[in-house]
Amino acid sequence: MASARWVNRKTSNAQRKRIGAILDRLAQEYPGKFEGLIFQSPFQLLIATILSAQCTDERVNSITPALFAKYRTPEDFAFAPLSELASDIRPTGYYNAKARNIQACCRVLIEEFGGVVPQTRQELMRLPGVGRKTANVILSQAFGEQAITVDTHVTRLANRLGFVETKDPLKIEEQLMEITPQERWNDIGRLFITHGRKVCTARKPHCERCVIATLCPSALVFVQPSPK
Repeated sequence: MASARWVNRKTSNAQRKRIGAILDRLAQEYPGKFEGLIFQSPFQLLIATILSAQCTDERVNSITPALFAKYRTPEDFAFAPLSELASDIRPTGYYNAKARNIQACCRVLIEEFGGVVPQTRQELMRLPGVGRKTANVILSQAFGEQAITVDTHVTRLANRLGFVETKDPLKIEEQLMEITPQERWNDIGRLFITHGRKVCTARKPHCERCVIATLCPSALVFVQPSPK
């Protein structure tokens, strides 16, 4: 009988090959720039990401042009009247809590980092309102670092594709990191999120037009494999 270690290694190798094939197909399907939060600086992305909690990127993008024209620096956000800031971000929902988080975040940014967004996960997570997911978004999108951002779309696809059996973001991140080459960690977020929005939706996955259906154990329709 094969040892458990040998079986696990064989399974991991198979998963590495499958996720590589999945990313290749998705990269061909979605070759353009990631359609996410719109920003002009790491600081703008930091604020936009805080606003995106329990809110769509589209809704955040609809208010940030006016918001960033009015509030240009961490000081502008930190020392604005709280009620005024809350009113300005009201369309994103949970605006009172988000306004408090933004002001607390900006004050720490000023006091501890000279108003400059730090470039390490550990330092980013010292900012109020910034968890591991937000830190990974900033590292990957603002600074070009390789990081896996686990949001609801990545959680859904990672489970449906059979790579994980958990909703725990940290466990999902760790398991995907184990089977994905580091130079493709950013592709997980960009491609899984895009595919989750367009095809593998939460309410009804559109397996009939999914380019990775033949690689997905959860596909709801039979897809004839392409002839060799």
